[in-house]
Amino acid sequence: MARNLWIGAPGRLREIRQAAKSWDRTAELNVTEFKALEGRVTTFAPTRTIRRLKLSFEWLEPEDAQHLARLARRVGTGRGPLVVLDPASVNLLDPYQAAGQSEIPGGWDHWFTMNGDIALARNADGVTTVDCREAGAAVGWIHGVWSGWPVVPGMRASWLLPAGWDPAVATAQLDWKAADGKYLSSSHSIGASVTAVVPEGAAFVTPVARPGAVGLFGLAGGCLTLDEQPAAHALGDGCPAMAVTAYTDVPAARLPYRNVSLDLVEVRDAAL
Repeated sequence: MARNLWIGAPGRLREIRQAAKSWDRTAELNVTEFKALEGRVTTFAPTRTIRRLKLSFEWLEPEDAQHLARLARRVGTGRGPLVVLDPASVNLLDPYQAAGQSEIPGGWDHWFTMNGDIALARNADGVTTVDCREAGAAVGWIHGVWSGWPVVPGMRASWLLPAGWDPAVATAQLDWKAADGKYLSSSHSIGASVTAVVPEGAAFVTPVARPGAVGLFGLAGGCLTLDEQPAAHALGDGCPAMAVTAYTDVPAARLPYRNVSLDLVEVRDAAL
């Protein structure tokens, strides 16, 4: 993944080159325990686990500190959620999406069918499959909040198709989109994967797959990365939309450097 933190509003990301002094990216499990009188324990947990990030920087450059201050105070960023490209992430797909799983039988929360006669269905084992009835059909991946996965021109994006697809006939494709979601262009390659440099004007990318043959194809094992080689069946860390929930800004001993900390939580929206 991109070796440095990128953070900001969609289309206006800034790279924070300085390493954080502390970095906590633990997912929130929200497991509740119920203990019966006889001592047996029952646990309850929601279906999804949300992501939280806690970052702290010492002696941060003033320009970077001002950028984080604007994000925390919602100055000039709009009211929507923020993009955080976490350098520790391995796969930008949603965890369940990377595993080919969906809470909806048709899988419409994670995938959409493009051209051609193609349909989505969930197998008995819970993995979503593509029923491709003509070789030219295609399926696209859905981010869930934005029109694609946030990117910055000049980055190198790589997309690895789900496991088991025939690299001799399958096509891996990256669709580039502007900040307003308008389609710009595509990069594609016949084979199991495609790697391309993000073009100028692109703010989002949508991974697309074309089986190139008729039949059933599983959707588990795909991997989307930035500036790193993708790996099959890598755990999806996601690229969740996030909102700042806590912020500190303490002048360092030598001005104008700052000691800054941010707490962020995964959200569906951040409208105020």
